[in-house]
Amino acid sequence: MDERTVKRAVWASAMGNATEWYDYGVFTSGAIAVSIGSEFFPGEGNAVLKSLALLAVGFIVRPFGGAFFGPLGDKIGRQKVLAITILLMSGCTFLVGVLPTYSGGYSMGIAAPIAILLLRIIQGFSTGGEYGGAATFIAEYSPTKRRGFFGSFLELGTLAGYVLGNLVVLAVTLSLSADQVDAWGWRIPFFVALPLGLVGLYLRNKLEDTPEFRRLEASGEKPRKAPLKEIFTRNWRMILNLIGIVLLLNVADYLLLTTMPTYFTETLKINDNTSTLIIIAVEVLQMAIIIPLGALSDKIGRKPLLLTAAIGFLVLSWPSLKLMQSGSIFWLFVGFLIVAILLVLMLAVIGSTFPAMFPTRVRYGSFAIGYNISTSLFGGTCGVIVTALIQSTGNPDWPAYYLMAAALIAIIPIIKIPETSQVPIEQIDTEDSGGGKSLTGASAQR
Repeated sequence: MDERTVKRAVWASAMGNATEWYDYGVFTSGAIAVSIGSEFFPGEGNAVLKSLALLAVGFIVRPFGGAFFGPLGDKIGRQKVLAITILLMSGCTFLVGVLPTYSGGYSMGIAAPIAILLLRIIQGFSTGGEYGGAATFIAEYSPTKRRGFFGSFLELGTLAGYVLGNLVVLAVTLSLSADQVDAWGWRIPFFVALPLGLVGLYLRNKLEDTPEFRRLEASGEKPRKAPLKEIFTRNWRMILNLIGIVLLLNVADYLLLTTMPTYFTETLKINDNTSTLIIIAVEVLQMAIIIPLGALSDKIGRKPLLLTAAIGFLVLSWPSLKLMQSGSIFWLFVGFLIVAILLVLMLAVIGSTFPAMFPTRVRYGSFAIGYNISTSLFGGTCGVIVTALIQSTGNPDWPAYYLMAAALIAIIPIIKIPETSQVPIEQIDTEDSGGGKSLTGASAQR
């Protein structure tokens, strides 16, 4: 496989992740969250909490999307399914921007919250099939000794999409008055999602399916129907390991990237634009180191980076939060940067670690189901839960407690999974026995 084709496959996959996280970056920014909450759900109650709850609704259906699109990708191919998911994701984000609101000149009453709820559900369903497929696409295109390097570009897409979302929101809030943002300016960032999605769709349609899927198809080993039963009967223990690791990943990811913006503004009373600038600066630093960390994992393995991150979250989450609460913008930046670096240790290797936990025949489905069950239960809900706990108890330390608990759980499956950094993706097999995984053929000797 020539490197140019591999790079095209990597960028086509990363664009979907960028589109997904662009949406989160827009939806969770302080100014837009307030506008969405008040424009679509008027009445008493915290507008930010309403907006976060709306975001969490999409996560409820993600496991169903994973269970539908994942096995379908194992049956008909990764490329076809990924073309569908990126179009659905970007289309739904765009349509949020054109929806009439609950009241005002351009309104449709009670139908407005129902419509935005349906769009979030459709987007959550399609997102359930996106990440597992994108990671699988990159892993199956990448050469063994550079799988960590190329896999890290998937999460570079995450960070780039989120930074872009925050930059667009920042540009809107700096260019318009608060009244203009509330009236119509909040719509502008949602419009950008459609061209992002169309670029990703174009790139994906220009590629053949992965070499691994084509090999499976040529050998006659491709499942004749979506292998949902096979996924659970042969891989359930490894799926549980995946769920445990993703628990920490997503609690950290969604707390830092989608909850902390409102934590800074609502709990720490930081100005919206100051909060956004801090987050953008930290994420740019994450983007600068994620690719070198992915390349490092090709040399030392994925597990050392994952364990360092988990232990770091267990030990450093509370001190870091205390720095953020110090009242100093400088120490807030330092505290946020510490946990952001711990997160990027995970982000750099998950694109190469998770696909290698499952064999080709059921890789997409097993990954998508396990990942989205964990994301739905622990990632998508953490923002609402942590915000509600802070408001009900008056204790601002809940983000740290949540991270520490997740880290304690994740250490166990990180230790249990095998190191696959030097194992060719085509030689990975799973035979669940005692929660372990056997690597067949030459891979067992590597």
